[in-house]
Amino acid sequence: MTNKIKLRENYSTLVIHSTDNSFGFGYRKNNTLESDELFIKKFDNDLCNNLINDLNKFISKENLQKINKLSVSIGPANFNASRLIVVLARTISQQVNCPLESFSSFKIMAKRIASKNNILTNKKSFWIYKKLKRKDFITGKYEICHKEKNSSDLVIRETVLPKVVKELESKELSFEAKYNDKEDLKELLDLSNKNLLNSNVDSWRKVLPLYPISPIN
Repeated sequence: MTNKIKLRENYSTLVIHSTDNSFGFGYRKNNTLESDELFIKKFDNDLCNNLINDLNKFISKENLQKINKLSVSIGPANFNASRLIVVLARTISQQVNCPLESFSSFKIMAKRIASKNNILTNKKSFWIYKKLKRKDFITGKYEICHKEKNSSDLVIRETVLPKVVKELESKELSFEAKYNDKEDLKELLDLSNKNLLNSNVDSWRKVLPLYPISPIN
């Protein structure tokens, strides 16, 4: 039996996600949905310390050492939370010596938005946007690459990484970003497991927070 087959039969993934006002952890064994464990919490005044404490409560040190893959959302979301969870993910990846993969928050919610709005046509593209306090927008572009019989099997590619724009393209399909803690954690687990065997253990070096504007805006 090859190492890859053994890995498929006995592996676990951990994901870390944050939104504008919450963060969460997800854990899955052997890509079995029934094994999913989720933790979701609203921000408090000491996110830095409580993030570590809550992780320790969520997963044992023994199980953490057995993690085969770690994935993290890098934003756009709350700047401080994005920065903290990326630092935490990079640290775990180094210590456990497991691959780290990152996804934008918009990429994570893209399939949910496409399914909700019945965007099932192959090669159909759409934008996801978030209105800033000023007049600008953060927006990313997504494309349906592959469609199975069920909308849950949609494969979506991020063609434009979230960035700041002055205005939206009125002629193109666009939807407002909507975070969903539970669904986004599950999708992040799905994305993480799909790429499990194609990840580099040194990949943590390339993972950085994504925030198109400065923290004060």
